[in-house]
Amino acid sequence: MVEIEHVEGNNKGKVFLYALSTCVWCKKTKELLNDLDIEYSYVFIDKLDSKDRDEQMKELEKWNPRCSFPTLVINDKKCITGFKEEEIRKELE
Repeated sequence: MVEIEHVEGNNKGKVFLYALSTCVWCKKTKELLNDLDIEYSYVFIDKLDSKDRDEQMKELEKWNPRCSFPTLVINDKKCITGFKEEEIRKELE
């Protein structure tokens, strides 16, 4: 069972973050979402067992073929890779 974490906030549609627990930019992205009070879900890929990790990486690859972190998917339409504060704010405010 994949552990998807959910954070309450203002609902701006489906906001999903693929992240690594050790990644500074992932942490900054989460902090930004929290500061904007956005409702979102996230998964720390590096904390999953190998089967679940492979499954989540396949999902991530659909959005971001480079499989880099963080990868933020908004409403199953928009994908933002890396910590791009201005772009994230523009999409979610």
